[in-house]
Amino acid sequence: MSRHPTAIIHPEAHLAADVIVGPYAVIGAEVEISAGSEVGAHAVLEGPLRIGVRNRIFPYAALGLIPQDLKFRGERSEVIIGDENSIREFVTIHRGTEGGGGITRIGNRNLIMAYAHIAHDCILGDGIIFGNAATLAGHVVIEDYAVIGAFCGIHQFCRIGRHSFIGGYTVVTQDVLPFSCTVWQREAKVYGVNVVGLERRGFSRERIACLHSAFRLLCQSKLNTSQAVEQIRQSLDQNEDITELLHFIETSQRGVIK
Repeated sequence: MSRHPTAIIHPEAHLAADVIVGPYAVIGAEVEISAGSEVGAHAVLEGPLRIGVRNRIFPYAALGLIPQDLKFRGERSEVIIGDENSIREFVTIHRGTEGGGGITRIGNRNLIMAYAHIAHDCILGDGIIFGNAATLAGHVVIEDYAVIGAFCGIHQFCRIGRHSFIGGYTVVTQDVLPFSCTVWQREAKVYGVNVVGLERRGFSRERIACLHSAFRLLCQSKLNTSQAVEQIRQSLDQNEDITELLHFIETSQRGVIK
């Protein structure tokens, strides 16, 4: 194991043989780090915390600390981080709470930029880009391939749909539709389909055109959400994207941004 002599590693931590630990890093008990991962200088990792393979944790990140939740009473909870994530400088990721299932979970191949905060009981999927200083309150769910712009603040219990894009400084208080491009202008509004992001993910022109039609009904017609959903069902091909979009709307507990 390649570790700097100034690093402090608890004897009950479990690190794969090739894990690199930088100077002055602190790794506590019940921290598990799998092969190919690297912990930067001055990073603080507290358990229970499980980290998968080939993750890179940059200097001064703080992972697995207790949540900033006044309801937390010291119950056992944990952070689980998947594979091949890049967690940049000063990122904070807190453990879950009893009321939220006890787990904060990060998926695979995510880029979490400097100063971002991921609160207790949040669930992140795969391939997410998380901008500088973006902040999640507790119990937020972010689905695969979403892009969260710098300095965004996301209200607790919100959901961010797959392939969505949220512009910088946007304040999100309701669920963000999958495939959408949402930008702050005094209040968060959907401005259409996240075309650039979907093209990068290999969506065909036909799939994007179908989503355009759905978003026109949702956001530009004079129909309310229920009427728009019914019109989408009647007039558009019910492919996997439309099915996902409608399911997301119908399962929203906070309403969706339009």
